Amino acid sequence: MDITKEDKIIRAFENKTWQEIKVKDSWQIFKVMSEFVDGFEKLAKIGPCVSIFGSARTPREHKYYQMAVEIASLLTARGYGIISGGGPGIMEAANKGAYESGGKSVGLNIELPFEQFHNKYIDRDKLLEFKYFFVRKVMFMKYSQGYIVMPGGFGTMDELFEAITLIQTGKIARFPIVLVGSDYWKGLMDWVQNTMIPNKYISEEDLKLYRIVDTAEEAADHIFRFYDKYLLKPNF
Repeated sequence: MDITKEDKIIRAFENKTWQEIKVKDSWQIFKVMSEFVDGFEKLAKIGPCVSIFGSARTPREHKYYQMAVEIASLLTARGYGIISGGGPGIMEAANKGAYESGGKSVGLNIELPFEQFHNKYIDRDKLLEFKYFFVRKVMFMKYSQGYIVMPGGFGTMDELFEAITLIQTGKIARFPIVLVGSDYWKGLMDWVQNTMIPNKYISEEDLKLYRIVDTAEEAADHIFRFYDKYLLKPNF
């Protein structure tokens, strides 16, 4: 029998004994630990990678899908592996570009009630399945030497601003963040510049943490130039 959203809400407010809470929390810790251990063991062997993010809903005929394929191909030609969220849309395009170019194609898939199923372009030994978003996000941060962010929804924004925040606060080493599609990003980034900065919520320097481009070549070149200037430095 399927559990409805209403059932989940009702169950969340049911009274539980202290013992029930402790037991459930203890088992959850072991589940989280197992995801971290599995992720660390597999991803540590792969080498320098770039993560490509974007909407799972992007159709294959869309220009951004084609651009993601091209970006992944350009990056793998220089020896980078490609990490995606493992699903359809832009994620599939990223893995396709890596796979068809003979590069390393990694998929960090997440269990979701809709939309998410892993694509066929992921190397079989580099497909990881996650239950917890926060564990998956650690894997992206820890094993990526760059972020390519295509147009997407809330999940894409989450990954983008998580990276910017961690770099801004010095919690991880700086790496290049590239936003592809100025028409898509202009409104958001104009708001960041014209609203956040005047209110002193961020500084002018923070605007240098990302770059907006419009072509696959520009996206890949920004990654290449960054590591021509700085030594390639993993985030651990």
